[in-house]
Parts: sequence; structure tokens; C-alpha cells
Amino acid sequence: MKKIILPLAAALLCFTGLANAHGPVRQDTDETIIINAPAEKVWGLIKDFGDIAAWHSEVFTSPAEGGNLKGGKRILTLKDGNTVNEELKKYDEANMSYSYKITDMSIVKTINYAGVDEKVPAIPVANFSATITVAPKGDNSEVTWKAGYYRAYTNNNPPEEMNEATANAAVKSFVMTGLIDLKKIAEQ
Repeated sequence: MKKIILPLAAALLCFTGLANAHGPVRQDTDETIIINAPAEKVWGLIKDFGDIAAWHSEVFTSPAEGGNLKGGKRILTLKDGNTVNEELKKYDEANMSYSYKITDMSIVKTINYAGVDEKVPAIPVANFSATITVAPKGDNSEVTWKAGYYRAYTNNNPPEEMNEATANAAVKSFVMTGLIDLKKIAEQ
């Protein structure tokens, strides 16, 4: 009996250790807003990939190259002076939708965590991609902004500046601010 229990206990201990030793889990943000304006009007406000600064109050400038073609690039300069570089992955005029990904960001600060200097990016995420879509809802519009990403710190036990809660709060804040700003402008 002891011969069976000892290997079983050792295997269980190893499994428990492996179960707790995992990196970041893919996070998602999926926000929707109803705008009291026709979809064509709302799409007209956001359809230029390079002009997010015209409708998102957190973006100071957004110079772009490549237009609405796949591979087009824009550099968001945020109100706090940080920059976020993005690339257009898919553009669908007929379905009033486009998808993009973050390719680079400025560093807000460097922290020493677990004896290592870690760079904290402007938005504390990694492998961020998103899709924004406008859909008609009668005489109104439904705008959906979906994003998938990982926390910025890819090792176990992240610092507070780069954990899931901080990443989720930053992404949700940016997305919701943009949607609320778009609603205000479209309904004028």
C-alpha cells in the first residue's frame, strides 16, 4: 500500500505545481454602445483608420500612412504624450468594420521587480488586437469594439502595473471613452 501511495502523492504534488505555474491568460474586452444616428453617419466618422484623433478624446494626434489598406499604419499620440503604433489588419467597408493590432508602444516607466528592471508600456498589454464594427439598428447604430490581449508582464506573478486587472482596466477605459466620445459627436 505504501508503495502505491508514495508515487501517487509525488505525482499529485508535481501536477499541483504545474497547475499553478502558468503564464498570462488571453483577456477580452467586448463593449457595445447604441448611438441615435444612422449607421452610415457613424461609420463616416470612424471609417478613416488614420483619423481616430477626430473622435477619440484620449488621442491627441494620429498621423497615418497607407490609408485603409491592409498594412496601413497609424501612430497614436495620447493626451499624456505616450505613443501607440498600430497596424491595420483588415478593412471591410461593406460591413463597416476594421481590425488592427498594436505593434509598438512608448515606455511609461521602468520598475525593478523581482530584481529585474521591467519596462511598463503606455497600455499595459501584449499581443493586442481589436475590431471595431458599426451595425444598423433601425434608425440607430450599434457600435461594437472587441479586443483580445495579454497582460504586459508575461512571466508568473506580475507586478501590479502589468497584471490582468490593470490591463483590463486600461483597455476598457480607452474603449469606453472612445465609444462615448463617438456617441456625443454622432448625436450632435
